[in-house]
Amino acid sequence: MPRSTDTLLAPLLEGIERELPRAVALRRRLHAAPELAHAEKQTAASVAAELPTASRTVAGTGRLALIGSSGGEQSRAIAVRAELDGLPLQERTGAPFAASGEAMHACGHDVHMAALVALARAAHAHADALPAPLLAVFQPSEEAYPSGAQQLAEAELGELPPAAVVAAHVHPELPWGSVALDAGTVNASCDEFRIVVEGEPAHGAYPHRGQDPILAIAQVVVALHAQLGRRIDPLQPTSLTVGVLEAGSAENVIPARACARGALRAHRPQDRLALRELVESVSRDVAAAHGCRASIELLPGEPALENDPQLVARARELLPDAGLAAGAPWRSCGSDDFAFFGALAPVAMAFVGLDGAEDFVTHPLHHPELLVPDAAVGAVARTQAVLYVAAARLYD
Repeated sequence: MPRSTDTLLAPLLEGIERELPRAVALRRRLHAAPELAHAEKQTAASVAAELPTASRTVAGTGRLALIGSSGGEQSRAIAVRAELDGLPLQERTGAPFAASGEAMHACGHDVHMAALVALARAAHAHADALPAPLLAVFQPSEEAYPSGAQQLAEAELGELPPAAVVAAHVHPELPWGSVALDAGTVNASCDEFRIVVEGEPAHGAYPHRGQDPILAIAQVVVALHAQLGRRIDPLQPTSLTVGVLEAGSAENVIPARACARGALRAHRPQDRLALRELVESVSRDVAAAHGCRASIELLPGEPALENDPQLVARARELLPDAGLAAGAPWRSCGSDDFAFFGALAPVAMAFVGLDGAEDFVTHPLHHPELLVPDAAVGAVARTQAVLYVAAARLYD
């Protein structure tokens, strides 16, 4: 018989505790051998080998594993997601299990995967008593496009949508022992853009013979940042970043073209549209004022992440039972393709604090010296368990 959610969390937490040595060992193996987006074959195989039940391949390199039986509307699965991919960084942590190549787990994905394996094994021990099946989702390509979450949402998960989708993500800026879990918008949407400014090439000694696209694109970059503060409500979270500038091949030649690439982030849909319009209008008008022509490409990315209020409220009630404290309200202009799952079902992402953990040296996410402590495997697994039980309680 399915177990009431009121008595389910304790045995899951006990099972996770038993699984932690094995999960930490897995985490270290995963950390030592990261793979980039869309190429996570060995990573997926390593995870699958530790799962208590068979998994199936999805979205190229992803894996799905169902724990517990599924049948009928009342037993739709609760999906718990972890990410497979690493980042194109050379690790500088000096850890004995550090990666040696040009890829690195600098965002905690190795910890998320190991924690979800621990939860899956703990849940499998009580499979007949689960109030709803647990669908362990090991998603490829969170760090690059095309998005693995979008692929799953539009294909495999979209065929039989889960009742809810939940996830936990480590964060170095939040206190150890706390979990930031808030209703509403907690992460921003993210769109990429590419601006190409075309001018007229000339010798640097005779600039009046050409039209300088470098000067034009430099003014475009300055104008974009200046106009951001004049077109968007300053009380609303938004961000515009130009991360790449490319132009020229010689110091004494005015080139024919220059390129800028960047990202736009917003919490509100209307601000997301306003940012896109800002890039279009400012780029064209400023380039034209310099006698050049601008063309703009926009690559739409993930939407803003909207945590479900009911799911969050239930999960926050359970955090103390898992030895975790609800953190202070926290939101950011970070983005995560987990937000694509919001088109299928209620979603909730919790952020697990690392600051103050034993032997942890604080560095930002995506930093080559960021080394998430082994102890975070247990904290993330307990948070995942809380989220799963809270989601199951909605359908208990």
